[in-house]
Amino acid sequence: MAKLPVVARSAIRKPNESMRLIVVTIVGVVFGFFIGISFPTVSITKLHFPSSIVSYIEDRNSGLSAQAILNHAWTSARNARGNGSVPNTNDTLKIYVPTNPRGAESLAPGIVVPESDFHQHRLWGNPDEDLPFKPKYLVTFTVGISQKENINRAVKKFSRDFAILLFHYDGRVSEWDEFEWSKRAIHVSVRKQAKWWYAKRFLHPDIVAAYEYIFIWDEDLGVDHFNGDEYIKLVKKYQLEISQPGLEPDKGLTWQMTKRRGDRQVHMFVEIMAPVFSRDAWRCVWHMIQNDLIHGWGLDFALRRCVEPAHEKIGVVDSQWIVHQVVPSLGNQGQSENGRAPWEGVRERCRKEWGIFQTRMAEAEKAYYDMMGVTPPNVTFVS
Repeated sequence: MAKLPVVARSAIRKPNESMRLIVVTIVGVVFGFFIGISFPTVSITKLHFPSSIVSYIEDRNSGLSAQAILNHAWTSARNARGNGSVPNTNDTLKIYVPTNPRGAESLAPGIVVPESDFHQHRLWGNPDEDLPFKPKYLVTFTVGISQKENINRAVKKFSRDFAILLFHYDGRVSEWDEFEWSKRAIHVSVRKQAKWWYAKRFLHPDIVAAYEYIFIWDEDLGVDHFNGDEYIKLVKKYQLEISQPGLEPDKGLTWQMTKRRGDRQVHMFVEIMAPVFSRDAWRCVWHMIQNDLIHGWGLDFALRRCVEPAHEKIGVVDSQWIVHQVVPSLGNQGQSENGRAPWEGVRERCRKEWGIFQTRMAEAEKAYYDMMGVTPPNVTFVS
C-alpha cells in the first residue's frame, strides 16, 4: 500500500510532459519557419550540424551520407516554394545568352556587334557624323605595280557606290598614291599570295556583310565596254546570286561557256577570273574555299552548290563585257626551278590544286551521304 502514492504522481506527470513536448515542437516549427523566410538563399552546404544529429540521420538512412540527405531536403523545400521564392541575386545578375556568337555568351545582346565593314572613320569628331555616305558594293583587285595603269582605268568604271580594296602581292603600296581614288581605297599588302588566299583571310562574310555584292577580280581585265552601275542593274533584274561579265570572244578565254553572246543579256556559267557574289552566296562560297588551295582552280565548278536553283541564280552578263589581257604578272612571282620559267611552276601548282579540290569535295560529299545512309547522286567533274 506504501507504493500507491508513487504510482499516482507518475500518472499525473506524464500528461504534463506530453503537453510540454507538443508546445516545444510547435514553437520549434514556427521558429524554423521564420528563420527559413528570413534567410531564403542560405546554402545547406554551409550549415554544420551537431555530430549526434549527423550520426542519427546516417543510422536511419544507411547507404546515404547525412549531407546528401540534407541537401536533397533543402532543394525540395526550395523548389516547393515555386514562384513565391526569392531568386538568387548572383544567378539573376549573371548574363548568359546562348544565341550570341560563340565566345560572346556572357555579353548583353545589345552590345554585341557580330559584323563589320571596310568603312573608314575619322580620328576626331562625332562618330555618328563620320559616314555621311556608305558604299553599297565592294570591288577587290589582286594587284602588282606593273598593272597600275590598267587598274586605274578599271576603278574609274565604278561609281562612289563601290568601295575599292586592293590586295598587293608585290608589297609596293605607296606608289599608288598618285591616284586620288587610291587615297580612299583599302590596301592590304602580303607578298606573293594569290587572290583566293586574300579572299579567305580578309573577306570573311561577317566583314563584308555591309555590301550587297562583292567583286573579286583579277588585275589584267580590259573594261572599255563595262560599267559598274549598269552591271548591278542587270544582276538585280535577273536576280543573279553569282555572276560575271561576259568575256570578249577569242581574247584569253579559259572556258567557252563564259564567251560573250551578242544575242542576249545573260547566260549561265561563271569562272574564277572576275566573279561577282551576292552577300548570301559569298557566305557559302567563302566556307568552301580551302586554306591551302590559294589559286581557286576547280572552285567555279562547285559554285552551283551555293545557290538554288543554280541555273537561274548563276549567270554571265553578256551586255556588260570585259577582255582578259592574259598578263602573267602574278605568275612571274613564282620561282624558277629546273630551268623552267617562274610562271610554269605557278601553273603546275594550279593544276595540282584543282585535282586536290575535286578529291576533297568528292570525299566530303561521299562521307556525308554515307552518314545519312543514302546513295549519292552521280556527279561528273570536269578535268
